[in-house]
Amino acid sequence: MPNPFTKLSAIAAPIMRANIDTDVIIRIERLVGNSIRGTLGKWAFGSLRYLPDGSENPDFILNREPYRNAEVLITGPNFGCGSSREGAVWSLQEMGIRAIIGSGFGDIFFANCFQNGILPIVVDKQIVDALAMEVEHSQGAGRVSIDLEEQTITSPSGKVHGFEIDPRRRAGLLRGLDEVELTLQRDDEIRSFQARDRAERPWIHFATDSARNHA
Repeated sequence: MPNPFTKLSAIAAPIMRANIDTDVIIRIERLVGNSIRGTLGKWAFGSLRYLPDGSENPDFILNREPYRNAEVLITGPNFGCGSSREGAVWSLQEMGIRAIIGSGFGDIFFANCFQNGILPIVVDKQIVDALAMEVEHSQGAGRVSIDLEEQTITSPSGKVHGFEIDPRRRAGLLRGLDEVELTLQRDDEIRSFQARDRAERPWIHFATDSARNHA
């Protein structure tokens, strides 16, 4: 798991398509077998990233330089919707992603990001669109900076945008805690939600449990 940060300046890549399901980020058939964490990154965004013959799609932004080295994703609305398997977050980690900026996320995906070491930042759609436009205009040369102490995002042109994190999560990040520990302060709430969700939709958790057991 990457080390927590209070300040991050990194290459960003915009993936602005709306309603990206976690099954698009990591295909279900890739969640079986041994050494899963070591192979997840290869298959991230499989249906978008690869052509039918298995070669990389040159039009997909994460296949192009310098976006291959992106540590920040700027995303369209409702990123990580659907069944929100933990494997999606692991896959993004394997690619080196440390933070995701978007106007909205799938609820379980959002929680999984905190539990598994990726920082999700929610800002207004207008800010997301402006950041994506600047990143594309700079062709990845301009970095996006995130400051957790000031709760700001700085665009490649130097524009500063504010954001908010739950105060308890922010305090944990600023102490340099492992992101997994951030959820402990809401542990009862999370466990209660997961118990209800398992009872109502047990099929959603099957792949996640299988991946965890083989990781």
